[in-house]
Amino acid sequence: MTQKKRSEKATTDPKVLVVAKEPSQTTEQALSRAALNSPITGAAVVTSYQGNLIGNNLDLGELISGLRRSCERVNGGNLSELEDMLVSQATALQTMFASLARRAAAQEQLRQYEAFMGLALKAQAQSRATISALVDLKFPRQATFVKQANIAHGPQQVNNGTTTPGGTAHAEKPQCQPNELLEDQSHGSANLDTRATPAPAGCHPEVATLEAIHRPKKHRRKSSGSA
Repeated sequence: MTQKKRSEKATTDPKVLVVAKEPSQTTEQALSRAALNSPITGAAVVTSYQGNLIGNNLDLGELISGLRRSCERVNGGNLSELEDMLVSQATALQTMFASLARRAAAQEQLRQYEAFMGLALKAQAQSRATISALVDLKFPRQATFVKQANIAHGPQQVNNGTTTPGGTAHAEKPQCQPNELLEDQSHGSANLDTRATPAPAGCHPEVATLEAIHRPKKHRRKSSGSA
């Protein structure tokens, strides 16, 4: 088969993707970029699982084009397709939960009952998580900025200033207290006044004078070699 016939077969085969190569690229570079392209990888996964839904004649190129248009709409701020997807998934998971729960109720053995009921509860949890994600997407939560957080493992009292009648206590800006040792500030100077004479410390009048201490004299031990 000639190269022209191979190219014509590739373009007519719905499962073959023709990768465009720029003049400055090599074949390996073009294939590597195509392998990292999100719509292409997503379309490849879809074609692997959709055979029992639509059939095996799905055009890969058209699927990639559809995914690219969806990505462009999401990038533009239109999230309607994602909302539809989450609603569909939540409904499908709820259907799976109902089916598995009914099959669990029909079991007579405890092992089979626990297996079906466990799968049913997992489907229910996934449906609830999908609904929560849909709510967060539809109604984003507002960010809360906390100026002060007081965390303690026991009794705690926080005083953020005095309260006025009809008002509430609030955190105030800390004020720098002057150092008490900076005494000489008459000329706007903040230097330590070294001329200040400290007051003498008084003595206790009832303390008597200690007597002399008589300690026993230590005798040197005579060596064995001495006379």
